[in-house]
Amino acid sequence: MEKEICTISIASNWLGDEYTFYEDHRIKRVYDNHSLSVNRTEWLEPHQISKQNKDKLVKSCPEEFKEQIMQILDYP
Repeated sequence: MEKEICTISIASNWLGDEYTFYEDHRIKRVYDNHSLSVNRTEWLEPHQISKQNKDKLVKSCPEEFKEQIMQILDYP
C-alpha cells in the first residue's frame, strides 16, 4: 500500500464525504448516502470527481499538500 498524502473532508450538513489521496495517485472516497447508509467506500479516478467537488477539495486542502493534490486531480 502506498503512502497516504492526506484526507480532505468536504462534508455537507451531517453527511460525511472524505477523500484520501495516496502517493501513487489513487483516491479513496468514504461517504454517507443517508443516515442508514454510512461509511461507503469507493476508489476514484480524477475524471470521476466533479469540478465542483475538485474546487471544494483544493479549497479545503492543507497548504503543504495543495500542489500535490492539484496535480493528482489534474486541477486546472
